[in-house]
Amino acid sequence: MTTQILSATGLQMAAPLSSQSAALSPALSLRGLSLRYGSQTVLDGIDWQLMPGQVVGLLGRNGAGKTSLLECLLGLRDPQQGEARLFGCDVRALDDATRARIGYVPQQSDLFEHFTPAQLLAYFRSFYPRWNEGLVDGLMSRWELPRDKPIAKLSGGQQQRLSIVRALAHGPDLLVLDEPVAALDPLGRRDFLRELVEQVLDRGTTVVFSTHILSDLERVAFNVAFMARGRLALQAPLDGLMDQCRIAQGPVQSLNAAAATGATVLSRRAVGDGLERWLLQWPEGQVLPDTFGGLQGVQLEDLFEELTA
Repeated sequence: MTTQILSATGLQMAAPLSSQSAALSPALSLRGLSLRYGSQTVLDGIDWQLMPGQVVGLLGRNGAGKTSLLECLLGLRDPQQGEARLFGCDVRALDDATRARIGYVPQQSDLFEHFTPAQLLAYFRSFYPRWNEGLVDGLMSRWELPRDKPIAKLSGGQQQRLSIVRALAHGPDLLVLDEPVAALDPLGRRDFLRELVEQVLDRGTTVVFSTHILSDLERVAFNVAFMARGRLALQAPLDGLMDQCRIAQGPVQSLNAAAATGATVLSRRAVGDGLERWLLQWPEGQVLPDTFGGLQGVQLEDLFEELTA
């Protein structure tokens, strides 16, 4: 049975990393973003804003609209309504200086397969004044990527690693990653996440990280955003959600009593025999009530199931 998401019109924004970031302009700003394919609504009036230095893991089931959202915010796909701005610039008219501040790893490799990695990296180096050749050399060596083999003959995992090298090489201020580790084995995912932490997060880069591998996201995402049916259901700090959210199941009267203790109902769904299952969130710092039995603590998997069903 379909879950009713109750917070879709009231997106919770994650707190900026510092008081200094609060005074800065948004790195990313979406307003009223809507996209349809025929009669199918893919994005449904999305408003979203990320401040410099925020790291957000974007979660949603297949078909939720994650890739379309990322492509629209980068100007790679035109929405029917709304606008997207990066560093204050309309994505439909980004200048070269703004483009040079963005790194992107798509879900499907868009490498020039007739090039070798050395030729590809030399080509892109000419566009970026902040290109870090030392970082490139280190990643190519640690990931054992051949420089002179045609890209078409590299494995899927090698091509994915090369896409990551290309995206990190110029020290982007905004890094957009669409399922960046999907083609990597567990060792490759671990190595990439370590590089992400060391090379990107430490320098205050804004990161949007789409993945279906929840354990990987937990290692690097300070905030999570849940997407369902073309809308952002909720965004908040991951640790805070674990502390503040509980699942309750029972008759509606009992669940209403639990919610009356100060909780927000994030989602609710019927589970049969007159019972419902609610995801409740209490305000930060509030002691959860001990008068209502049956409250269940949550993990990221629980939040994903309840908010994206």
